Amino acid sequence: MDRRPAIKPGPDLRQADTGRDDSFDSATDGDGFGRLDTGVTGMTGSSIDTLYDLGLPMEALGDDTEDTELDEPVPNAERLVAQAMALAGDDHDAATLVGRFWRFAPDEELIGFTAEEMLDAARAHRDLAQQRVPGELKLRIHEPDAEQHHTVVEIVTDDMPFLVDSVTALLNSHHLDVHLLVHPLVVVRREPLGRLTEVSADVEPDDAIAGDLVESWMRIEIDPVRDPDEREKLRRELQRVLTDVREAVEDWPKMRQRALALAGELAAARTSDNRPPVPEKDITDSVELLRWLAHDHFTFLGYREYRLVDGDGKGPALEAVLGTGLGILRSDSPEARSLSSMTPEAHEKVMEKRLLIITKANSRATVHRSAYLDYIGFKIFDEAGAVVGERRFLGLFSTAAYRTSVQELPVVRRKVAEVLDRSGLSLRSHSGKDLLQILETYPRDELFQIKTDDLYHAVTGVLRMAGRRQLRVFLRRDAYGRFISCLIYLPRDRFTTQNRLRMQDILLRELNGVGVDYTTRVTESMLARVHFIVRTDPTNPPGDIDADLLAEELADATRLWDDDYRLVLERKLGDEQAKHLFARYADAFPEGYKDGHTPYEAMKDLAKLELLEEPGQLEMHLFRKQLAPRAGGDGAGDDTMDVRFKVYRYGEPMMLSAVLPVLHSLGVRVVDEHPYEVDRIDGRVFLYDFGLCLPEGHQDLAEVRPHVENAFAAAWRGEAEVDGFNELVLRGGLTWRQVVVLRAYAKYLRQAGTVFSQEYMEHTFIAYPRIASLLVELFEVRFAPGGLTAQARRQRSGELVTAIGEALDDVASLDQDRILRSYLTLIQATLRTSFYQKRAGGRPKSYVAFKLNPQAIPDLPAPRPKFEVFVYSPRFEGVHLRFGPVARGGLRWSDRREDFRTEVLGLVKAQMVKNAVIVPVGAKGGFVLKQKPGDRDEAVVCYKEFISALLDVTDNIVSGEIVPPEDVVRHDGDDPYMVVAADKGTATFSDIANEISTAHHFWLGDAFASGGSAGYDHKKMGITARGAWESVKRHFREMGHDTQTQDFTVVGVGDMSGDVFGNGMLLSKHIRLVAAFDHRHIFLDPEPDAATSWDERKRLFDLPRSSWEDYDRSLISEGGGVYPRTAKSVPISPQVRAVLGLDDDVTQLSPQELMRAILTAPVDLFWNGGIGTYVKASSQTNAEVGDKSNDAIRVDGKNLRCRVVGEGGNLGCTQLGRIEYALTGGRIYTDFIDNAAGVDCSDHEVNIKILLNTAVADGALDIAERDELLAQMTDEVAELVLRDNYDQARAINNAQAQAASLLPVHRRMINELERAGQIDRALEALPPDEELAVRSESGLTTPEFAVLLAYIKIVLEREILAEGLADEEWTTDVLVNYFPTPMRERFADRMAQHRLRRDIVTTVLVNEAINRGGISFVFRVVEETAASAADVIRAYVVVREVFGLRELWAAVEALDNKVSPELQTTVYLDTRRLLDRAVRWLVTNRRSPIDVPAEIARLRAGVVRLLPNLETRFHGSERESLAAHIDTMAERGLPRELAEQATRLMYSFGLLDVVETAATSGRDVDEVASVYFVLSDLFRVDSLLSKISLLPREDRWQTLARMALRYDLYAALAALTAEVLDSTADSLSAQERVQEWEQSNATSIHRARRAMGEFDESRADLAALSVLLRQIRTLVRTSAAA
Repeated sequence: MDRRPAIKPGPDLRQADTGRDDSFDSATDGDGFGRLDTGVTGMTGSSIDTLYDLGLPMEALGDDTEDTELDEPVPNAERLVAQAMALAGDDHDAATLVGRFWRFAPDEELIGFTAEEMLDAARAHRDLAQQRVPGELKLRIHEPDAEQHHTVVEIVTDDMPFLVDSVTALLNSHHLDVHLLVHPLVVVRREPLGRLTEVSADVEPDDAIAGDLVESWMRIEIDPVRDPDEREKLRRELQRVLTDVREAVEDWPKMRQRALALAGELAAARTSDNRPPVPEKDITDSVELLRWLAHDHFTFLGYREYRLVDGDGKGPALEAVLGTGLGILRSDSPEARSLSSMTPEAHEKVMEKRLLIITKANSRATVHRSAYLDYIGFKIFDEAGAVVGERRFLGLFSTAAYRTSVQELPVVRRKVAEVLDRSGLSLRSHSGKDLLQILETYPRDELFQIKTDDLYHAVTGVLRMAGRRQLRVFLRRDAYGRFISCLIYLPRDRFTTQNRLRMQDILLRELNGVGVDYTTRVTESMLARVHFIVRTDPTNPPGDIDADLLAEELADATRLWDDDYRLVLERKLGDEQAKHLFARYADAFPEGYKDGHTPYEAMKDLAKLELLEEPGQLEMHLFRKQLAPRAGGDGAGDDTMDVRFKVYRYGEPMMLSAVLPVLHSLGVRVVDEHPYEVDRIDGRVFLYDFGLCLPEGHQDLAEVRPHVENAFAAAWRGEAEVDGFNELVLRGGLTWRQVVVLRAYAKYLRQAGTVFSQEYMEHTFIAYPRIASLLVELFEVRFAPGGLTAQARRQRSGELVTAIGEALDDVASLDQDRILRSYLTLIQATLRTSFYQKRAGGRPKSYVAFKLNPQAIPDLPAPRPKFEVFVYSPRFEGVHLRFGPVARGGLRWSDRREDFRTEVLGLVKAQMVKNAVIVPVGAKGGFVLKQKPGDRDEAVVCYKEFISALLDVTDNIVSGEIVPPEDVVRHDGDDPYMVVAADKGTATFSDIANEISTAHHFWLGDAFASGGSAGYDHKKMGITARGAWESVKRHFREMGHDTQTQDFTVVGVGDMSGDVFGNGMLLSKHIRLVAAFDHRHIFLDPEPDAATSWDERKRLFDLPRSSWEDYDRSLISEGGGVYPRTAKSVPISPQVRAVLGLDDDVTQLSPQELMRAILTAPVDLFWNGGIGTYVKASSQTNAEVGDKSNDAIRVDGKNLRCRVVGEGGNLGCTQLGRIEYALTGGRIYTDFIDNAAGVDCSDHEVNIKILLNTAVADGALDIAERDELLAQMTDEVAELVLRDNYDQARAINNAQAQAASLLPVHRRMINELERAGQIDRALEALPPDEELAVRSESGLTTPEFAVLLAYIKIVLEREILAEGLADEEWTTDVLVNYFPTPMRERFADRMAQHRLRRDIVTTVLVNEAINRGGISFVFRVVEETAASAADVIRAYVVVREVFGLRELWAAVEALDNKVSPELQTTVYLDTRRLLDRAVRWLVTNRRSPIDVPAEIARLRAGVVRLLPNLETRFHGSERESLAAHIDTMAERGLPRELAEQATRLMYSFGLLDVVETAATSGRDVDEVASVYFVLSDLFRVDSLLSKISLLPREDRWQTLARMALRYDLYAALAALTAEVLDSTADSLSAQERVQEWEQSNATSIHRARRAMGEFDESRADLAALSVLLRQIRTLVRTSAAA
């Protein structure tokens, strides 16, 4: 019989041993806490398997040890024993003891043992046995130390039966696994008092002789017992059990004799006068049974006699007879047990006049085996026939009792015979044989205890089941009311563990059970049998039991699932469809599924399963499961605990680790999970059944069910992210798409620099789901297409904003209030969104674009762009910043997921100033990959979606008309201009962008992204590097070095495969590249040959995907090499030390140290062509730089020792780092100045394509012809672009030449820009006024001038574009000249219709005016004259054309590397003086707007006539000054002809007055000029002008005073000229006319000359000059009056 516990092992509820209780009820009616009661609750001593069974330490449980590492080789026990014996050496007794001790130890139990340990164990046991008298127990339990994983129990006792069984049974009851058990029988000799004298380990126990003792030595290793109290408890119980064994063994013969004596006594009493008053069969059964038991069919464990006595007024009581106890009942129990304290059944049984009692005690045996004790009692009667006592035997039926035929068993055979006779069946018949077989297999314990009548009904009931698939239950109550026997027969295929547990639960519930045991019998028969013994609570016994109802409930619980499933299908679908689906799914569902689901539930699942057709397809089902009512329950409970969520997936399994985060993100807790595999014919479906606990405050499940299912599917498909926002589906009733809106804004806020984490934002919305719903509704009202008019949108939006504001009043936390209000601000600042656009299939797009108005978002960091598009997707995020309607800049693949907007904002600042040279203002975009960072294929996919998203919210132009994007509600004006360019990571993506543009039918076509296959390849052109090289050449020219003809040393960042570095290092064959590094290698060539190294660099440049590793080592000079950046150290040769300027003791450096040394090397040029920021200011921290990857190698600007820095790459230096370097004398501009050629080239390409595409659209050109034309113009486009680089570098150097003298002007200009909000002084690292005051001798640095240059252009372009200058007809020539020659020749007539005509014209004019006139040129004119900027530009064009300045400028530029740069700068500044004065003259003397063509026509002819021989027109000191200036310039190296031309221009400003006077007077310009210059000499005008120029201009008023004096002087001279001309005869010479005029105005002239004399003796300050000019003006008035 296989008896197992029917419920899971739990805590040991048994009471500690408090003494023996051998009262009657301990065996028949106990309450579970008696001395023998060890299992009333069914908590048996089954072992719990845990990892501790392996003997592993706790730390090992958390280790990642592979399972294979836990497998140790199994040792050879014999070999180990032999080794241990050998270790004993001369100790023969120890050697033989080891052999005896371990000889039967299994190999597998000796894993981990050593021979030394085995020897020590045997000796330790011998030590334990040193002193012991017979009958004494020696027991020792070792305390395990921290490193021991077993507790050792050592026992020495007399040899007797049942020792091992009893001890292991006790250990199992304590859930202690036995890992090692050796129990040798050892023959010993002892002194009378027990001292061990000899261990005869080599003597077999059977060979022991007189004087020998046979002892049982047991060593048991069990799970560690570390608690001292637990060890003490175990020791006591082991001692008790072993005492029980000893007592039972010692008294066994006596108990057997008592049985035989009692049998004889009863046999004799049968015929005596004292015959018991019981049926004859009782006596016969008793005699046979006693004799049968005594013949080794019963293990006698205890015996005692009892007498019925008066119970001290409490009625009869049962009392043990002193001295009658044997075995485990040897101890006397003086207390009597009142019958009234027993159950009614037990009370009745005690007094019943039946001789024999056969039942089960309600306690388990402690000896032999842990089974419930068999209790056999024989009542004692007095002479009156009343029950007066009992003789009781306790023990266990032997196995023979279970093997013997029922026809031979005492007591049982009589019952069997009566049943067979009563059945009337012949044993030769089939039914008779079946009936006998039923009886033979009937539970033996039941046969002994059951009444014959009950037995008959049970076995005939089983017999009638033959061939029937049904369930029958046969119940029998224990005669003492302690348990109910439940014998259940059921179809064999229904017998499963699951069904057994179901039956068990039903029986415990219906019978008020407190514990249960079971045995099973499963044979080839159709029926299986389960015998349950349900222990009941005596204080709460079950009432009447309806066996039929119980059987029905058990049948329902165990019914065959398939049968019910077919029935459900037939009822729901009809026979035909049911048959089809049954065949499809009956075998498809696994047994585990059937065990956990009713057929009706399977029917629900089938509806979902039938929807699955495609691999990977997903279906979900969220529902409440109808739970069975609990007994005694009121039906109320937690309604969230019965929520189930099922996921069905076809063909592909789902990892639980991936599913659980999705569910948790919805706010639910997963309380259980059951996966199933449904194997259909067409494939496998994976079904996952989750039990969910919904969050508090969730919406009604019926309302949100589809939302939850869709949200899960979206998250699983990757359409929605897995985060806390998903909880709003349950809490707020939002759809997953509505949640996307809130999530996207959270992502934007994180990029915008909010201090709140996304998790905190999630918690905020979860706490206020109503506000979340209101915000989403506001978003929908503003942007959901269709339905509402603009007025209705505004009205409803206002109502919602009010409602949100009221709801926000209830938000307690200030931080949460800020979060929610920032959302409200963002939604209101959103201008457009692509949220409502759908893909072709009708699904939402996988990304969402939000076009924002940054000016309406106060928390954004500066600078704030004009427009911003944020693109959100689960796969990527991106941002595009534009500082104007027409803007351009690259899109980069960023790796800064946490702050890519910060990166882009930093880049767009550089782009803004870089774009000052081109038509569009600055823009920049960037995107980051979220799922597969670094994966190029993923980057391409995300780039495509990013581009598409940008176009989704951009207007288009169709047939000249603006077409808004579909399904986009616009809250801004028309905005059709969107262009992009390549950047880091997207260098080869231009064609991809243009394909998308074409697919969108975007009006720009492939002009959308420059640099594609049908555009200008920047790397092939080398345009970015060539542009930066213009700056490098300018720097070196300023130092008197020609980079194209003279060698110079270089260090750099980058490698030859890169565009900027590779092209840059090929721009001169005199480059001596001594060191460089990129992200992979460090290159060292300390003494390179310029020509040879150039050839090798060219080879690497032409080699696809080359690196420094490909450099020919044989060409590297001595001491050099190529080293990986991953090396631990790099050897430093003497040559490298010398070229890098390292100390003599440096012999090796780490790669980081070496790269820092390269950056600070004392070379001519540091060329940055890489990615990263390598130079900062000493005042900056690395964290402020924001480029963590290069923190280890970054250096300070003041530590750079190179002479020049060329910034081909972006952000190589911080602006403060540049300034710090420049202040130490280094030559540097900025990255946006140096590498502007790339963006300039792209802008030319776009503008050219916009024009040519109109020709393509009209059919005047096809695409192939257009592309060919583009290619033909490549070189000229490059020239146009490089011209801009050249001009900007020259402009900065010219500004540097006047840095000190114009510092007050620059300071005022910076302040004015800052006051107008046009520049953030701190952000652009422009020095504060306090620092400028200290720089009075040096002024601004070139990097600072670069910033000013760019911002002045940006501000001017914005202002002039609004004034309409570009619409004037004369600007057409400006537009035409912007384009290359082939386009001017073929398409000039189309240029006026160019969509960016105004922008191009404005950009060209502003660039030229500032580059030529100077950074402060327009500012000073506007400041001094209050003219508009547009008029200043108009005046500039007039002056340029009137005086022919372009010819002079070209001649000076042609002298590059021929004359000193200082000389060239002098000429530029001299012409700039003419520009300044002539422009002021024009804006002062002409009405606005200045008519450019008219003014040119009015002035140019006269100036052209007078200018060529201007030096001959001056007189006296002025002519001498002019000639001296010519001589000086010629002496400095300027060609004389050019010196004359430049000097004439410098002195030519007065020609404007001459021409103007000639025009107003109608005189010839020669006539006017001759008088004008005589008067100029007379009044020493040139000297006075020089004195005026020396006046300070610290503030605006001083500047205005200077200008007033200068123009008053010129005006007076012009007026005097007119007076002389009008008052003298034309026939006279100029000298004569002036002399005649002098005579006529002698007095006034005398006063003026006297004033001039006094002036010569004065300080020539403002006061003196003012007085002098007053005298001259007075002379004009008196002369006119005369």
